[in-house]
Amino acid sequence: MFNETDYRPTRAIIKTEAIRKNAERIMSYLPQTTQLIAVVKSDGYGHGAVRSALTALEAGATMLAVATLDEAATIRKYIQNIDILVLGPSPSSFAAVAAELDITLTVTSTNWVQRVNEQPLFDKKCKIHVKIDSGMGRIGVRTEQELAQLLMYIQQSDHLVIDGAFTHFSRADEQDAEPTKKQFQHFTKLIKLFPVKPRLVHASNSAAALMFPEYSLDAIRYGISLYGISPSDIVTENIPFPLHRAMTIETELSYVKKMPSGQPISYGGRYTTSEEEWIGTLPIGYADGLKRGLTGQDVLIGGKRAPIVGTICMDQCMITLPHAFPEGEKVVVIGKQGDEEIRIEEWANRLDTIPYEIVVTFSPRIPRIYK
Repeated sequence: MFNETDYRPTRAIIKTEAIRKNAERIMSYLPQTTQLIAVVKSDGYGHGAVRSALTALEAGATMLAVATLDEAATIRKYIQNIDILVLGPSPSSFAAVAAELDITLTVTSTNWVQRVNEQPLFDKKCKIHVKIDSGMGRIGVRTEQELAQLLMYIQQSDHLVIDGAFTHFSRADEQDAEPTKKQFQHFTKLIKLFPVKPRLVHASNSAAALMFPEYSLDAIRYGISLYGISPSDIVTENIPFPLHRAMTIETELSYVKKMPSGQPISYGGRYTTSEEEWIGTLPIGYADGLKRGLTGQDVLIGGKRAPIVGTICMDQCMITLPHAFPEGEKVVVIGKQGDEEIRIEEWANRLDTIPYEIVVTFSPRIPRIYK
């Protein structure tokens, strides 16, 4: 049978064994009573949500988390009988569907609860997690008064049932531990207002899980580090165990030519050969996630570094080669080749961003191949 991914030399190789090891390591590090919520939002941080979720569940995760209702509904088509939490706000009109699909929603306001309560009764109640804003300043109730009012409306509801409560740390990946400590104290203070403790109380993201195991509570939400990427340099310096990188981006030489000195390369002629140079063309460009700002970034060919030269095009880019290579020669854009490695952090530093942004912007047209 024809499979279009077989013919795209640019591909993302995803090592599910790395995801499994990362899940197992964090679970062995945390208290035995702490559950693992595998965060597979944004298509599993670019690694593929369904396969990443299945791998994490096989390793011992007990729940999945996504950002949006469409992500949850998509995963539910493939994975049954596992709790899926939507971390972001959802329209109140989705509550009935969420109840039917056994998708857990995040609740942040009394207005949302009121709109749900005005709807016809569901066949079964919708499970919810109450979001407390302990200092992130994004979504969630912030004060004791707000939480007390929200809980009153939920208790009066025939549509909703509380399954959990959570917060999100804004600075757990930094050296200064005081802001995270203050957030945790505020969160635990508000949790005491619940007449009955929710089944799952959770606060820690990847950074907090690695830096503050004492804040693990009933569960942690493990996202970026599930895929082998550290949340920050500070976390890398203090990480209690090695992370295993799950993603490699590779392609191949599609064209090779020897260019004379003084020859401009690509749009705008921003690079000109200073002497005779072997120039290789790669079938990967900014439509794949290789942003134009990465001109000058190295790739690996023959186990050696070779820089991208000239303006990166939508679908292609050029590199300067140390010598002639045959067309079809493998090129590693992210990952290891021989003794060299191109890490996501290199791209992030060059683009003045964070590794999170890099992995989630690799285009869906790059096929994910699972090893």
